Amino acid sequence: MDFTLPLTPQYTQTGGTTKAAATTLFGQYAVAATILFTLAVFLFEAYLNFRQRKSYHKTDFPRELETTVGNIDRETKSTASAAAEKREESSKSNNDKKDKVDRNAPLLPQLKSKFSNAQSYGLDKINFSIFSSTYAVTEEVVFLLYGFLPYVWDKACNIGAKYGWTETDNEIKITLLFLGIVTIFGTITSLPFELYSTFEIEKKHGFNKQTLGLFLTDKLKGLALTAVFGGPFVALLLKIIFAGGDKFYLYVWAFTFVFSVIMMTLVPVVIMPLFNKYEKLPDGPLKDSIYELAGKLSFPLTKLFVMDGSKRSSHSNAFMFGFMKNKRIVLFDTLMEQVSNDEILAILGHELGHWKMGHTVTNFVVTQIYTGFMFYFFSLCYNSHELYRAFGFDDESRPIPTIIALVLFTSTIWAPVDKTLSFIMTIHSRKCEFEADEFSVNLGMSSKLQSGLCKIHLENLGAMSPDSWYSTYHYSHPPLVERLSAMMKLDTAKKLS
Repeated sequence: MDFTLPLTPQYTQTGGTTKAAATTLFGQYAVAATILFTLAVFLFEAYLNFRQRKSYHKTDFPRELETTVGNIDRETKSTASAAAEKREESSKSNNDKKDKVDRNAPLLPQLKSKFSNAQSYGLDKINFSIFSSTYAVTEEVVFLLYGFLPYVWDKACNIGAKYGWTETDNEIKITLLFLGIVTIFGTITSLPFELYSTFEIEKKHGFNKQTLGLFLTDKLKGLALTAVFGGPFVALLLKIIFAGGDKFYLYVWAFTFVFSVIMMTLVPVVIMPLFNKYEKLPDGPLKDSIYELAGKLSFPLTKLFVMDGSKRSSHSNAFMFGFMKNKRIVLFDTLMEQVSNDEILAILGHELGHWKMGHTVTNFVVTQIYTGFMFYFFSLCYNSHELYRAFGFDDESRPIPTIIALVLFTSTIWAPVDKTLSFIMTIHSRKCEFEADEFSVNLGMSSKLQSGLCKIHLENLGAMSPDSWYSTYHYSHPPLVERLSAMMKLDTAKKLS
């Protein structure tokens, strides 16, 4: 392997003559620039990881969180007598549930008792993240240097040739074969990391409920769905690019929009039930309260489901889906065990705030605009043979595979844009979370949302003292203490007004 500049992959389609073929600085240094950017991002994120790792070594409970949650406990102290009656009943039903959060007890003592567990869980996850990201970047650089893409493409061509397929006449078939090989390889190399994360870290801290059989079944289902939906998507995408001429990006944009809408409809209705069981929420006060809240906000709720999230994990969640006048809400069974009905209602008030304030639509529109611009700029670089030669596709007697052109564009020229926009969207997401919290506060649900968030944080062993740089860069939701403090300020402002 020759590591002198300009870098050339070990494997090329012509056997290693790309250095002579490159005629521009872009072509000569594309590989080196890509590796440099990849390593720069990795080192920056590694620095953030080690900052976060340091925060997980803290042994003192964060003062700001202590003050904030202490205020919540004082605010709810007036209901202590009613809670005491419920606590006796709760303790009877939870005798066999080791280390469960007491839904009626003060929150601060429970947070303090879980602090060391949360720190240990976070430390295990960040150590694993450091190791897995180091492997991932090493694999990526090695693949670039040794010409993984041209090697696998040529292997796909050789296999296709046995069936009479050629690059010129059967590019789509060879592309699907190429993607199949890459997917299988990626599944195999990622499997040890997923197994360790699920059956070591998550199990160690009491979250994993999966059996190995269920885990592997999910994997096989995922691969099958990738083939069923991903294969036709790629085939149609390539056909549109081939037939679209210079303006193909417009047709691709329209196609990806329609596909996104279809998948947003199919995923919760067809695909997710393949992995989890959905049952209608039983009649009762909770169901009545949710429908009452939906009616108050003119939210067209048609169905309420409970999902068996506990089948795989004790982590909890709730989400909404559906278009136009056919909206549905799904509650994890774990969420219903962890918080009270009033707190579930407050959490749904937050989620409905996202809908009422247009956050969901905004994110969808931004995604579509982003996709359109990406394919527009890809169309400008589509015929940049210097880029493809630099990465080993240097045989000018052969056509450049469209899927390879797209992969190289997104991983080189577009990569800095993608990183930048991803960070901007993370900041926007946190802003939306604060706005949705405020919406729930304005519904009169502030105290229940605060206590509900604390209990979810307890059950999920969430980070109680995250590093500010790390959370700013990675967290799509603000840290717990920031959300609680913001809601308390809103409560104070309402009392003074």
